[in-house]
Amino acid sequence: MKNKITVFSLSSSKKLAQDIASILGTKVGDCKVHHFADGEILCEIGESVRGKDVFIVQSTSNPVTENLMEILVLTDALKRASAREITAVIPYFGYARQDRKAKPRQPITSKLVADLLTTAGVNRVVTVDLHAAQIQGFFDIPVDEMQALPLLIKYFRKKKVQDLCVVSPDHGGATRARKMSEAFDCPIAIIDKRRPKPNVAEVMGIIGNVEGKNCILVDDMIDTAGTITAGVDMLKQKGAKDVYIACTHGVLSGPAIERLSTCAAKEVVITNTIEIPQEKKFDKLVSVSVAGLLAHTIENIENDLPVSDVFTQYDC
Repeated sequence: MKNKITVFSLSSSKKLAQDIASILGTKVGDCKVHHFADGEILCEIGESVRGKDVFIVQSTSNPVTENLMEILVLTDALKRASAREITAVIPYFGYARQDRKAKPRQPITSKLVADLLTTAGVNRVVTVDLHAAQIQGFFDIPVDEMQALPLLIKYFRKKKVQDLCVVSPDHGGATRARKMSEAFDCPIAIIDKRRPKPNVAEVMGIIGNVEGKNCILVDDMIDTAGTITAGVDMLKQKGAKDVYIACTHGVLSGPAIERLSTCAAKEVVITNTIEIPQEKKFDKLVSVSVAGLLAHTIENIENDLPVSDVFTQYDC
């Protein structure tokens, strides 16, 4: 298989792409990103891709638009170089929070991004834990949304934490929290909050009993960390013992690092869908890799095997 596929990385997911390629028994392809003086992007491919299946590994994290544009430009270059199939592996799918019109005259930018990727020539998208699952329906090409929750469950199983309670930071994440609670056969709690504006949340109370429990506060993403750290404070006020934060995407904007590093959580467990630079790392931060999950997904796609088999393999 390694002679049939090429894995390319761009600016945002270099280490993850290397790990994926290593698991697949291949190397990351030769591709360089250049910028003109005015900021225009140029992608140069340094090897033949004629007739090959190409997998571009790139999260559209900060700078979101720049990283998205890199995927589009490289896709165009690959098409013109006669690549057979182009799959965009986008572990963190940016613009996913703009999946509907929350107010009049707002765009649905997730749909626009789907159209841009398809028009550029992407044949398939692989991603992890979309912020809004309905985004899959914005595409006219196959979209494989992989789940990181089993990896987080596996991590906490190894820790053998007793007296667990899984907590959702809001009503929207209740399904995710329930899946984790079922894996541990433990109770669930939900933090009742309201969000008056983006990146601002007000915690109102907790539905469920967390007194004397070790809590896992699980979410799909952490941006400014205001919601999640307010949740930690509320759990502690309600008598929780140790509180662990677990999430898939560490966006970590603005004050997030200071909030997370100084909050009362015992550990902050985040997958590597977004690479966290060294200067943002702190003592209680734990990274869980999605490289194996994505490598096995690529392997099944390339071998015309059901991607659902990967879900079964990683199911907890």
